[in-house]
Amino acid sequence: MDGTLFQTDNILELALDDAFEKLRSMKYWTGETPIAAYREIMGAPLPKVWETLLPEHSMEVREQTDAYFLERLIENIKLGKGALYPNVKETFEYLTSNDYSIYIASNGLTAYLQAIVDYYHLDHWVTETFSIQQIDSLNKSDLVKTIKENYNIQKGVVVGDRLSDINAAKDNGFLAIGCNFDFAQVDELVHADVVINELLELKTVLSR
Repeated sequence: MDGTLFQTDNILELALDDAFEKLRSMKYWTGETPIAAYREIMGAPLPKVWETLLPEHSMEVREQTDAYFLERLIENIKLGKGALYPNVKETFEYLTSNDYSIYIASNGLTAYLQAIVDYYHLDHWVTETFSIQQIDSLNKSDLVKTIKENYNIQKGVVVGDRLSDINAAKDNGFLAIGCNFDFAQVDELVHADVVINELLELKTVLSR
């Protein structure tokens, strides 16, 4: 979802600023909001995000921050402050009209993912959305394996912007398509089977 279908940048800084402003008001944080540090780990499960951004803070503070951050993200989505990447719906329409099934496998939390799906009516094309919350290991490869087994998928493609997506494809015997979008990193994309710069390129890649 993030960095592949949804332009998280549009709401990320707003929600992160809100979360760290609350920490500052509670005397748990001084200084600027660590936007740059978050960008480096974008796509990681949120528990790992807070371990990184708040290494000296208690689990209770991390959990409170996580809950408030999620609340602010969802509110911003509902207010229409987010955006899909260009041609998401057009690409989905092409895929479903050519008998592809679409599943979302994300490190985002269930409520957050559902807010995006609902606001943009993605369930018109997407068969099911899966959250890392459903997997005890918090491992994207295990999440994709769950989808593969639940739907008895023999051939598939994983499209994503981070190494966890590429590894999830390869660990499950699927084609790995890397998205050279906002949060992508060159040293990770080199492991993909194919790299695209825009979602509509999937039409050409898959037709091969």
